[in-house]
Amino acid sequence: MKTKSVKEPIRKKWIWIVLFINVVLIVPWYFPKGAVEPFIFGFPLWAFISTFFTLIMGAYLSWLCISQWNIVEDEEENAKRKEDVKHG
Repeated sequence: MKTKSVKEPIRKKWIWIVLFINVVLIVPWYFPKGAVEPFIFGFPLWAFISTFFTLIMGAYLSWLCISQWNIVEDEEENAKRKEDVKHG
């Protein structure tokens, strides 16, 4: 059986940098004041950009949880289960 090494993504700076950039881009504060046009599929451009980067954030966080997160608790729970089986 192959065991995964423990990963703590909170210590990886690139994760926080990408997250920060995405949060900054979600709110289109960089648009000119009162900008409503152009429209894309009936929505203002700022709403389209905000929705797009919200979906990107959801995908990024899902990918982080699946591929970058392997915490110690998983190994501790497995060890506890094995110990409970031996004693019980």
